[in-house]
Amino acid sequence: MLPERVSHFSRFIRDYEFIRSAEGRGSVDAEYYLALPNRDLSGNNSQQWIIRARTFRYIERHILPGLKPDNGKRLRILDLGAGNGWMSYRLALGGYAPVAVDLLTNDRDGLGAAIHYQKQLTTLFPRVQAELDVLPLMDDAFDLVIFNASFHYSEDYEKTIAEALRCTCAGGTILIADTPWYRNEASGQQMVNERRRSFTQRYGIASDSLNSLEFLTDQRLQRLEARFGLRWQAHTPSYGIRWFMRPLLAKVQGRREPSQFRIYSARVQK
Repeated sequence: MLPERVSHFSRFIRDYEFIRSAEGRGSVDAEYYLALPNRDLSGNNSQQWIIRARTFRYIERHILPGLKPDNGKRLRILDLGAGNGWMSYRLALGGYAPVAVDLLTNDRDGLGAAIHYQKQLTTLFPRVQAELDVLPLMDDAFDLVIFNASFHYSEDYEKTIAEALRCTCAGGTILIADTPWYRNEASGQQMVNERRRSFTQRYGIASDSLNSLEFLTDQRLQRLEARFGLRWQAHTPSYGIRWFMRPLLAKVQGRREPSQFRIYSARVQK
């Protein structure tokens, strides 16, 4: 990363690592990482890992099988927002060729934690510290680019998608996973305000050093379609009956609409 970009993200990284540590992320035990996303052995963030596991299972079963290259080579996958590398690890086990990208490099919740996977793999997947909008990677280098619970950290969706498109080969796919979606902008903004107040009360910081866009709406997705000639396909994994009932319960109780998680994929035409 360029020095000025390191400076731009320094407060975000500091605040993010502080909050993640307070939430009990990571472990000194390799078994914790090897069990993800199917089990959170720490028990600290089990509900979030249930969502991650069901999202990945859907991708693994319903999306990846249709993306195998015609040349018989391994599918080249860019894991954006890789964190501790759990998805890249699972993809490598599945015979794919992942590259993990994240801002964080620490050894509990960042790319440094991927060392725990080394004994399980013939070769550890490449890990790159980078921001979403400036990827130090070649043009057309990947068959699939996955925003792994990371797209909402973008400060400019158009710039972020443009960079992902640059790295994706013709006929490849861009996929957005585990980014909150709302029916209307106001609900999403209310969520952002609520979370910042909660973080301030619990941790003494709002974690608002970046102008992250934080969520998706149909209107935001449509603007990206119009700008880049994309056609998003929405996928709806099952997250269980309680998750399914959240919008109805919120309406009955007079609360704002809750976030929903969908997977959005689009084929890349060049």
